[in-house]
Amino acid sequence: MKTLAIIFLTLALAVPVTWHFAHPSAATATSTGRKVLFYQSAMHPWVKSDKPGRCTICGMELTPVYDGEKSFVADGEIVSLSESAARVLHVQTAEATKRPLAKTLVFGGTVDDDARQHRIISATVDGRIEKLFVNYSGAEISEGKPLYEIYSPTLLRSEREYALVSAESRPTLAQRLRQLGLSAEQINALQRKPPESLTSEIVSPISGIVVSDDIYSGQSVTAGQKLFEIADFSTMWFVFPVYEQDLPWLKVGQPIEVATPSVPDRKFTGSISFIDPNFDELTRTTKVRVELLNPLVDGKRALMHRLTGEAVVQLDAPEVLTVPRPAIIQTGAEAVAYVEQPGGNYERRIVKLGRRGDTLVEILDGIKAGEKVVTNGNLLLDGQAEMNRSFSAPPPLPHSPPVAAFVRVADALAAALAKDDFAAFQTAAKEAHAATKTLADTFPAFTSSLKTADQLHTAHDLAAARKLFHAFSVASLAKLPADKSFDIFECPMVDQIIPGVPPKGRWLQASGTTIRNPYFGSEMLECGVKIQP
Repeated sequence: MKTLAIIFLTLALAVPVTWHFAHPSAATATSTGRKVLFYQSAMHPWVKSDKPGRCTICGMELTPVYDGEKSFVADGEIVSLSESAARVLHVQTAEATKRPLAKTLVFGGTVDDDARQHRIISATVDGRIEKLFVNYSGAEISEGKPLYEIYSPTLLRSEREYALVSAESRPTLAQRLRQLGLSAEQINALQRKPPESLTSEIVSPISGIVVSDDIYSGQSVTAGQKLFEIADFSTMWFVFPVYEQDLPWLKVGQPIEVATPSVPDRKFTGSISFIDPNFDELTRTTKVRVELLNPLVDGKRALMHRLTGEAVVQLDAPEVLTVPRPAIIQTGAEAVAYVEQPGGNYERRIVKLGRRGDTLVEILDGIKAGEKVVTNGNLLLDGQAEMNRSFSAPPPLPHSPPVAAFVRVADALAAALAKDDFAAFQTAAKEAHAATKTLADTFPAFTSSLKTADQLHTAHDLAAARKLFHAFSVASLAKLPADKSFDIFECPMVDQIIPGVPPKGRWLQASGTTIRNPYFGSEMLECGVKIQP
């Protein structure tokens, strides 16, 4: 994406320049009306001239910068455009303001029965099933209606004993009969039960739908054996997984609208009753439950067990600082926006994002209310900023005592490692801090080099010294331009001696010296090539 942005921006800048030089009369007419301050390279902004020409680095035509216009900025954080360039790139902006953050969330889930009303019916006594009143899954049963008829000597003996004892002894036996599966009504009717009747009916303790049945007529059963599962479908649970980034939008009691393909003409409304605190670390989700009333339609429940459906949540967060979503460029974990500044400047900002709405995104840090962010053309601006960072280089440092002292210390460190002389390295490391600090005080770009220089003295052997020297060289040579007082060499296989670093590693030597590889030392002293000057 950034490569395309760079191409488009380069074309946008290059075409006017080419036309300018191909039509000198037009250029003259323009220049007579506006004063040219200087000419500048769009690719290498530090290359400037007081007359037309080409960039000394890439050969691109220099672009005139007129009085009142901003020149191209090379630090990679600010992109400057003239009014005409902004029009060509269709740059549009929008103000960061506090407003409600609207969000529509859609979750896929499953309709399940209320686990609190789900019962497993087990045999309460040993015996043989003589008759089933409910013999298939999906059958509807009412509380108190018979489920099956059983022949059980144990139950039959307890029933007859109850009918014969005195009224004072019956409460204890009644409790025993309840445990064996009889209802209170059945127990009260035992005195009227015909003596020749050898079986007993067992009734359903709840109303509901038979979810499963594991019994047949004529089957012998033992106490505790599972016979039926019965669930109450009058209230259903809609359960759906929620990713962690969506959890801030949801709370218990929040209204939810559920739709299912099996009932396309109806929406079911409910509210969140539970958010599972047990997070699934593999899927990065947790379960959310919504309770739904399940009305009867033509004698049947509208929602069937284990249906799939979608939960739709319409949300309005309180007023927060927001910008339009197109203003944000997401580059991996980093979010970037371009903020309009006076004079045609656009500043690159790293922003911290909060919740994402349908059209807006919450800003937690990086942008203030009232600032204008680029909503169209920001990809091209980011391409220009990336191009600036890729091609920019600091102007040459003047040859000064701080630079000379730094070069001398860096050369001494490399020479000591090349000789496998740890004591000489320690001596040079003691001087590195002072030399690098003086350089950083004069040229702040070398502050990162100072941090690595401070670590050099902590090395306890040659292996540690080479690792710290590599970090010091990476930080320093990235900022140090070419100079006749030193040469830059590169080893193509540093990762073999220092694990975890890139294969190519560079170091500095005093000008005119023969190659001395500090990473391998005497093992491969001449490994490497000169790359600068």
